[in-house]
Amino acid sequence: MKKTKKVLLYITVIIVSFIYLVPLYILLNVALKGPKELTSHWIFPKNVIFDNFTNVWVEANFGRILLNNLVITVSVLLIVVIIGSFAAYPLARRKSKLNNFVYSLIVSCMIVPALTILVPLYRIMVDINGINTYWGIILLHTAFGLPFAIFLYTGFINTIPKELDEAAVIDGCSRFGVFFRIIIHLLKPTTATLMIINGVALWNDYQFSLFFLQKSKMQTFTVALSQFFSQYTSNVHWVAAGCIISMLPITIMYLALQKYFVKGLADGAVKG
Repeated sequence: MKKTKKVLLYITVIIVSFIYLVPLYILLNVALKGPKELTSHWIFPKNVIFDNFTNVWVEANFGRILLNNLVITVSVLLIVVIIGSFAAYPLARRKSKLNNFVYSLIVSCMIVPALTILVPLYRIMVDINGINTYWGIILLHTAFGLPFAIFLYTGFINTIPKELDEAAVIDGCSRFGVFFRIIIHLLKPTTATLMIINGVALWNDYQFSLFFLQKSKMQTFTVALSQFFSQYTSNVHWVAAGCIISMLPITIMYLALQKYFVKGLADGAVKG
């Protein structure tokens, strides 16, 4: 009976892996083919062509686009992690009616779809000259990313025994000392989880980038690829190469942080 369950588990894992890996294989297969090679997408090319990657990098100005994505994603993640963890600590440790109200208000912001308030957001950004600027798009992403960060950090800090804080205070630590010497080190799994979830959302953002980054020099991968696809519909090999280039940085980040992902998500959200 146990062997049968084990076999079924392996079969399920193989099927699920196949479903996820096949599109990636087809994408890579198309990206490595020449424009005149019209063989099936399932057959690996006989002559591998890497020029598709260099051509799309030059034609679509992917160097500038990569810089835009990195500046926006890294800046927002740093701000969200710092402010989110700072705000979550007193909300988790000091239970009061005011803190409960503030926490409920913050969490309720998570259910507001960004598209429903897009028009007033655009009006505000125009008034403060935030269109086509790094600081404008960073401000928007930070505002929508902080509620989830505070929710995740608060849930995790609630699972940390208060006795650790009390012992540190007895040893002479201030509240800031307790946070920076003890709490912040325990937040690594949750921080990794937050960076993966928010990082993927930021890297693949389309709605904000489309409306608030209209100049070509400020475009991100999602907007640039959509325009590149409409311009080069006859050359799907370049488009496939562009998609692979755009997904590599965020994939590398996920692989580097994946060992913390499940633990951080479970501790921060489920226990909270």
